[in-house]
Amino acid sequence: MAGSVNKVILVGNLGKDPESRSFANGGKVVSFSVATSEGWKDKNTGERKDKTEWHNVSIFSDGLARVAEQYLKKGSKVYLEGQLETRKWQDKDGNDRYSTDVVLRNFNSSMVLLDGREGGGGGGGGGGYERTNRDDAPRGNYQNRGAATGGRPPAFDADLDDDVPF
Repeated sequence: MAGSVNKVILVGNLGKDPESRSFANGGKVVSFSVATSEGWKDKNTGERKDKTEWHNVSIFSDGLARVAEQYLKKGSKVYLEGQLETRKWQDKDGNDRYSTDVVLRNFNSSMVLLDGREGGGGGGGGGGYERTNRDDAPRGNYQNRGAATGGRPPAFDADLDDDVPF
């Protein structure tokens, strides 16, 4: 099928500290879960209702993985762009199991850290991590779209000559 799109955008909070695993070939994956929530008022009862969805996230991009390892903690608010990938495996009883993850892989993935410099994880305990107010803490957008342009793709006309003959 030509012209299909597999794009996911999430804004949510980490449910646990990121976990990192290394591969024999030198690559790594950083994994964590992100909670997205929506709230509404029940029309019949007037009661406030909430629904939370949990999303498994796997980062295979080296640059984004390093940022996630260094700066994300349980409770961190993050914006993610990636794609859905479904894995199949067998459980201990030999039954086929499936899991769908949001995957950030090299091209066309991005991550924006949404916590302020003062705030941070908000997880309160858990693993002995402490958010510090460091001046070298990152701000903003981490993307795989051209590091030389500050994470943004170059403008279409950036390399055009002024001497175009038309």
